[in-house]
This record gives sequence, C-alpha cells and structure tokens, in this order.
Amino acid sequence: HFMKVKHQFYSSVRFGSPNRCDEVRKVFQLRQIGPHQLLPLSPRPGSDLQVCTSKNLTCCNKKMEEKYQVAARRDIQNLIQTSSHSLKFLISHNVAAFQEIFQVLMRQAENHTNALFQESYRTMADQAVGPVRELLTDIGLFLLGSELSVEDLVQRFFEALFPLVYNHLINPGLSDISPGYAECVRSSSRDLRPFGGAPGLLADQITRSGVSGKLLIQALHLGIEVINTTDHLQLSRECRRALLKMHYCPHCQGLTQSKPCMGYCLNVMRGCLASMAEIDTHWREFVHSLEGLSARIQGPQDLEQVLLGIHTLLHDAVRHAQRNGPQLSAQVHKLCGPPSRKPAQSVSSSSIGSSRESVPLKAPIRVSGDSLAVRRRDFLNSLRQYRTFYGGLADQLCVSELASSDGLTCWNGTEIVKSYTLRVVGNGIKAQSTNPEVKVKEADPVINQIIDKLKHINQLLQGKTIPKLGSLDQIETGSGDAEGHYSGDCDDEDGCGGSGGGEVKRKVSRVSKCKSHPFLILLIQ
Repeated sequence: HFMKVKHQFYSSVRFGSPNRCDEVRKVFQLRQIGPHQLLPLSPRPGSDLQVCTSKNLTCCNKKMEEKYQVAARRDIQNLIQTSSHSLKFLISHNVAAFQEIFQVLMRQAENHTNALFQESYRTMADQAVGPVRELLTDIGLFLLGSELSVEDLVQRFFEALFPLVYNHLINPGLSDISPGYAECVRSSSRDLRPFGGAPGLLADQITRSGVSGKLLIQALHLGIEVINTTDHLQLSRECRRALLKMHYCPHCQGLTQSKPCMGYCLNVMRGCLASMAEIDTHWREFVHSLEGLSARIQGPQDLEQVLLGIHTLLHDAVRHAQRNGPQLSAQVHKLCGPPSRKPAQSVSSSSIGSSRESVPLKAPIRVSGDSLAVRRRDFLNSLRQYRTFYGGLADQLCVSELASSDGLTCWNGTEIVKSYTLRVVGNGIKAQSTNPEVKVKEADPVINQIIDKLKHINQLLQGKTIPKLGSLDQIETGSGDAEGHYSGDCDDEDGCGGSGGGEVKRKVSRVSKCKSHPFLILLIQ
C-alpha cells in the first residue's frame, strides 16, 4: 500500500524531477493561496501537519496548511455567493421595479386628479394642486414604511379641500374668502362631513391595498436579507477542517488535479451547510405565501386600481358636497358667520357661473396594461424556480462544481480510490448525527434568527397575523417568533461583530429604511 501511494505521489510531481514539488508550487501561486516561499523545495515528513496528515512524504508544512484552510473557506463562500447571485438579483431587481411602478402610479394618480379639477372645477384647480400633491406624497411615504395614519392623512386632505369647494362651488363670490374664514370652514369639515363617506372609503381602500403592497416590498427585503445572511455564513471549525481535507490535502500528496468522490463531497457539504438546509421548509413556504398574497391582491386590495381610481372618488366626493351645497352653506354660516372675503378683484362672470356646476368626468385614460399585476406575476413565476434553493444547495455544489464524475477515480479524504464506501447522510441538522466527515453540534444561531423572521413574515403573508396598519415595525426591527425570542446569539467567530447580544441582533436583523427605500428618499426631497 505504501509503495502504491508513493508511486502516485511521484508520478504526479513529474517523473523528471521526483524530488521537487513543482506542480504543487505552480497551483499554489496560480490560485494566489500564499507566497511561494512557504513551499518546501522537495517532499518532506509531515509530522507538523494537523489535518493533512500522511505517513508519506508531503509537499506541505504547517504554514501552508493554514493558507490552504483559508483558501478552502474562501472558495466555498465564493461558490455559495455565485450560486445565489441570480436569486438575489431577481429579488433586488424586482424590489426596485415595484418601487418604480409605485412612483409611476403616484404621478399618474396626481396627474389624473389635477386634470379632473382643471376639467370639472377649473376655478379651484390651481389651489387644489398643493393638497393633492401632499396627499399622494403621504400615501407614497405610507407605502414605503413610514408610520403615518392613513385616516389622518386622508382627513387632512379633505379638510384642505373643503374651503376650496365652499369658496368656489358652494358659495362663490367676487373674491376668495379670507384666510381666517377659510380656517373656520376647514375646522368645520370634521363635524359637517361635507364629502359624505368618501374620506372613509378612500382611507379604507388605501389601507387595504397599501398594507398588501408594503407587505410585499417588506417580504422581498427580508428575502434579500436571508440571502445576504447565508452568503456570509460563518463556517464552523469542524467544517473548515473538512473543507481543507477535501480540497487541498490531496495537493500535499501532489494530487493537484484530483476531485473528491461524490459521496465524500455530499457528506462534507451537507455537514457544512446543515444549518442552511434548515431554511428550506420556511423558504418554500415563503415563496408559496408570496403567491398566496399576490392572488388575494384584487379589487379593493389592488393598489394599482385604488391609486388610479382616486380622481374618480374625489369627483364623486365634490359632487356630493355640491348637491348638499345649500344645507352646507347654512351650517357653515351658523358656525362661522357670513363669508368674510378678501378685497374684490376682477373675476369674469363666466368663470363664476361655470363653477356652480361640475363638468361630467370623462372616462380616464387607461395606462398600458396592469403593470403592477403583470410584474408581480412574472416575478413569482421566476421565483418559483428557486423554491428548493436552500434544500438542494449542498448537492448542487457537489454535482455542478466540486465532485468527480461517475466512473472516474476520486479523492476520499485519504487517497485516490474508485469509489467512496462510507455512508452518505441526508440534509439538515438531524441527519448529521451519523456524518463520518463533519461533526455538527447544533444549528447556527444566526440561521435560527433568520428562520424566526421567515416564520413571522410567512404568518403575515398568509393573513394569520395582522400587521399594524401604520407600519410593519415587527419585521423592521427584526422580531423573531411571536414572542420576539431568538434561538441564540452569535459570537465574533460568526462574523456578527459588535459586543453584546443586543447589538448583534440589531446588526444581523435590522433593515436599513433609507437604503431599502430609495423612493422614500426621493419623496422626502
């Protein structure tokens, strides 16, 4: 056996120079593992090695072994990040696309409303521009996570609208009412309810569709957070040693072209990614729950329909006030006294006459397609292809990148063989109890945290838990399960940084609102 291994060693480091480690040196430099000066010039005893131990002479020393371990960890993390890149791009690209559609819908809603006032209520149209813009801006802020009360922002808009309707449509005069009288009219609107049920209806529609819309965006941000967490997963000491043994220990024997046996690779990768495989069930449910939410976003929950219907609802609201004009005028007179007006300015009689009756609202111009619904459908069709991503990642890496093809000789952790003979374990933490290559003690605490957050968002997406109407702060602040507990904290070795569990939790779980919401910054500006 010794002579067989020795023959393999020398044949792999070139027959012409059997006492040199030329091929190992070349690969060491090519992969930028470390300075070539670390390599011994010729094979040597490996008594100082901790993982790549061998009874034979070796091209490795202790410092090389340390460099190889860093390289093995870097190689796997690069492979994980490469594997998740398309999934991460799919989600982040669609977050941006959805937010861009929100912007377009806001502008269209504002344009439709301003056009309505210009066509039907020309005398008050210019003064209504400001309140309309404020209303749509506030709705946009609500959609993107601001803790605004929808009822308050809608009420504020209708309070600002009533003095304009009163001044120009209900009780028009040769000049505008004075600021003080306008303020009295504005204050009276809460009691008089001049627009009937329109404010409540609009608030209800925005709340229903808005909560669904912002929940979709928030869920996608959490999806990105899951990928970022697993992309930078800190590998355990046992895993790092197993990766070194699988990837680079054969180099020490001069076997630079060898690949691990499939079964061996599966044991190592399923052990290393056991915690990640625990995400699988919850990730599948996440994708399914997003599909369920999308199916429910119809009618009063369809954000696009609600926003593009605001101008129609406002038209009905103003007409309601007009129909009740004499009664409202008497009530305002009782509360505020006779109209107090600014000094008269020249106003054409035609404009006064035209202000009394609204012009019939033309049919709104349809935007091209149901852009939000189409985007949502296309996105979910693509996301569905990644529903098994976490359950199959270890196997995918072995099959596509790491392991030897069937029928070829391969590395089993000790030598080159025809096939791997040890038992191959399954995926997940429980299956690793009999893993012959990697000892797995427990799930990674950082993975436990992200699983808790997935469970919570899945409850929200399925409608089993009702989010606060103003915000989704439970997810924003990274609450875990329903009681807000986490399965564990992470230490410095897990790459969480900071000191103390509280800081760690915040760093791992909090989503930056400003970075997450470029539209929010745009609206504030």
